[in-house]
Amino acid sequence: MIETNVSRHHETFLQVVQSYYQLTKPRIIPLLLITTAGSMWIAAKGEVDPLLLLVTLTGGTLAAASAQTINCIYDRDIDYDMERTRHRPMPAGKVQPRDALIFAIALAVMSFTLLAVFANLLAAVLAFSGIVFYVLVYTHWLKRHSTQNIVIGGAAGAIPALVGWAAVTGTLSWAAWLIFAIVFLWTPPHFWALALMIKDDYAKVGIPMLPVIEGTTVTVKQIWYYTLITVTATLLLVYPLHASGILYAAVALSLGGLFIHKSWRLLQNPEDRTVARDLFLYSISYMMLLCLGMVVDSLPITHHLISAAIKLIV
Repeated sequence: MIETNVSRHHETFLQVVQSYYQLTKPRIIPLLLITTAGSMWIAAKGEVDPLLLLVTLTGGTLAAASAQTINCIYDRDIDYDMERTRHRPMPAGKVQPRDALIFAIALAVMSFTLLAVFANLLAAVLAFSGIVFYVLVYTHWLKRHSTQNIVIGGAAGAIPALVGWAAVTGTLSWAAWLIFAIVFLWTPPHFWALALMIKDDYAKVGIPMLPVIEGTTVTVKQIWYYTLITVTATLLLVYPLHASGILYAAVALSLGGLFIHKSWRLLQNPEDRTVARDLFLYSISYMMLLCLGMVVDSLPITHHLISAAIKLIV
């Protein structure tokens, strides 16, 4: 039992709601949803059913919220010891583990039911598998025991791309798996940049993040390699898969060029946490804008405009 000096009692119902909301780590969820949306738009060739979009994004939100809540339960001991996390609801004593677990189970059931009834069973099973993978493989097995924790654990964050594709088509294609791979490969440079910023916190609580165990030089080299592979992977959607077109290619090249530049800067300045922070913040914008590029490129009006422009030029 973790004892804190923080009051265990809420003063208002709104504070209770806020505490449960914070358990879901809401700042993480939009990034998961944008990859789901990007995948859905490509799968639907730019014509997504609005109701299916709403159902899939809601189901994905509930699944992610469930996984994050269980993560908060499991990590409440180290959260209390880390400066940036000790004010979360669990270490602060605002929500009890049993209540949080009931909340997480309810979220998971709602997610599965919503997706199974209004999308399809494959989408529901994939979303549920994301919860299981995040909790058992990442949180329980890898996070406290391996420097490759967020590499393998990144698969959980990439599953929403599969959920989006499955919701539209009921199947999984090569393009779906490639979008999954893009998110999977992007996760290490994104998360290790953050780990470089707060490695002292991780060291304090014994989490074997790569910068803590192998040092900053090894970490920035890994970030550099993963960045190059990620940017290369984004272009495979254009060729050979032909799942995206010219507009997406331009967006992927522009964003990728800047991603590589920022990663190179970090490679030259491995101890500079300001450079690491710059890369971390850009990596978020990179993924969101890349998925937005997928969406806009897939729209029928985009195809018409590009075709018209080509005819004018020719």
